Amino acid sequence: MTAVLLALASAAFFGATTVAIRAGLGGGNPATAALATQLPAIAIAVVATLARGQLGGLWPFVLAGLLSPGASQTLFILSVREAGASRTSVAVGTAPLVSVAIALVFLHEPVRAPLLLGTAAIVAGGIALASERDRPAHVRRFGLLYAGLATIFFSVRDNLVRALHAHATPEAALLATLVGGVLVTAVVARRAPSLPEIRRLAPAGTLFGISYVCLFEAYFNGRVTVVSPLVATESLWGVGLAALVFRGGEGVGRRVVLGALLVVAGGAVIGAVH
Repeated sequence: MTAVLLALASAAFFGATTVAIRAGLGGGNPATAALATQLPAIAIAVVATLARGQLGGLWPFVLAGLLSPGASQTLFILSVREAGASRTSVAVGTAPLVSVAIALVFLHEPVRAPLLLGTAAIVAGGIALASERDRPAHVRRFGLLYAGLATIFFSVRDNLVRALHAHATPEAALLATLVGGVLVTAVVARRAPSLPEIRRLAPAGTLFGISYVCLFEAYFNGRVTVVSPLVATESLWGVGLAALVFRGGEGVGRRVVLGALLVVAGGAVIGAVH
């Protein structure tokens, strides 16, 4: 139950992160924006690590961080910019399709009917979004491609974290992963974010950091086949908060709502049996 609650908390904060990125993004460089969101997250990870006071066995997590948030964060921000917060939230909610497949094959996690049913519902939500025909003109289809690529990196990172969870504390693993992410993002950005950019994205970075603390704690306490589908419920938070904050600016239609509801229904099925 601990892993379930932590996964749901991570989902809520990640959904809020997506909306906060949309609010603070502006027209700047996506890579420097990604770096601006990672800096507050690292500060949170440092505090959490110092509170636990344990280090060691961290280099594999640095390598995991090269994938996500390293490669994934810039793609994610590009998706928010091109497709909007609500559609990005639903698109990345399909991550369990990849995460669960990897976990079943490489981590040999048990196959259960509710897991497969819940994952199928989540994937159906992504299909509903992809087949949306009445999307607003400002929503670019290739923005969803960015989200899809980011989702692959999320999924591989999550399985690596779970596979290596016995070698470090979740706080230290989180810090190492974020360090790896910053290294990649800094190379891509080639310059530091401006102070106005850091201020605009500080709320997003703070929410991002809290979400990651919950995420790593969840993966250190529960299997990928449980945690990943539950984290996918961030779609509902992303769609709901985007509609509330941006109102008509996101153009949230029936397909988007249907996709979010299917994702959440899938998560509920999985959470009910764990």
